[in-house]
Amino acid sequence: MNVSRPWRVAATLAVAAAAGWLAQRLHLPLPWMLGPLFTTAALAMAGVPVAAAAPLRHVGQWVIGVALGLYFTPDVMRAVAALAPALAAGVAWALFIGWAFYRLLWATLGGEPGARATAFFAATIGGASEMAVLGERHGARVDHVAAAHSLRILLVVSVIPFGFQFAGLRGADVALPAVAQVDAGGLALLAAASLAGVAALRALRVPNVWVLGALAGTVALTASGAGGSALPRGVSEAGQLFIGVALGTRFSGGFARESPRWLGAVAGGTLAMIAASGLFAWVLAQLAGLHPATVMLGTSPGGIAEMSITAKVLQLGVPVVTTFQVVRYVAVLLTAPLLYRWIARRAPRLQ
Repeated sequence: MNVSRPWRVAATLAVAAAAGWLAQRLHLPLPWMLGPLFTTAALAMAGVPVAAAAPLRHVGQWVIGVALGLYFTPDVMRAVAALAPALAAGVAWALFIGWAFYRLLWATLGGEPGARATAFFAATIGGASEMAVLGERHGARVDHVAAAHSLRILLVVSVIPFGFQFAGLRGADVALPAVAQVDAGGLALLAAASLAGVAALRALRVPNVWVLGALAGTVALTASGAGGSALPRGVSEAGQLFIGVALGTRFSGGFARESPRWLGAVAGGTLAMIAASGLFAWVLAQLAGLHPATVMLGTSPGGIAEMSITAKVLQLGVPVVTTFQVVRYVAVLLTAPLLYRWIARRAPRLQ
């Protein structure tokens, strides 16, 4: 039966909401993101015509950006500024594990056309859509790049939250938002500031504007002490739901059957990066005087929204995690094309 897209989106949201409610009742970590994510991914791979709406994904990203920005009080901003050496180490780590991951994936592809570009942009620890666009410009297989990032994010947001819950790390590094009460006037000011941030970054053609723009506008308001408001009850959960659905619906019916060797290499490499990042986080935490779980979320091979949501729900140093992730995102986005051209020049005969 041919079902119109709006009805498919509505049905997907209903099923995802039920999955989030059930995950919460089962006391799973990040229930309103992981419940919808696992459910929609399973349905998509089973061939069920689930669907996500881009505007709702943007709303979810905006909500997460605002929720995270509320933690950046003037005191937090001063503390974060002192983390410059640790942030630089986090960027260097992301570039190193991305390079090691690239070598693994390149060996997996062998001499396929565009193998080097495909492996490099699939392995770079950056935004999935941004790496797919950059990869396409350099002759990569976009389907391989997109599949690699989708699987990497799925594994990271599955392994780390469950691992932390098993280890009892919830609430180990608590940070509180600047405002705890909902205020109508403050909420209007918050919406205006966050949407102004989105508009400003969009004008500058910055990618991922709904997270980064909302975050920038909210941080500017919160750090200035000019006021604001907490988000109404349920809004953060709705944002997580929309993001979980957006991630889950990336998986097509033939996802698991397409290039199993490639997906196996991506899965193995991702798990290795998670383990290595745990060791790196422990060492960096000792040197920087931070909690290891906070540094792990900040330096793990996940995305800004996913790792910051994890920090927020598990109460693990939200502003520190967010800062690590944002700094890494920007640094990797700016350096990835330069690094690829440098690698390609060193071995032009292998292109």
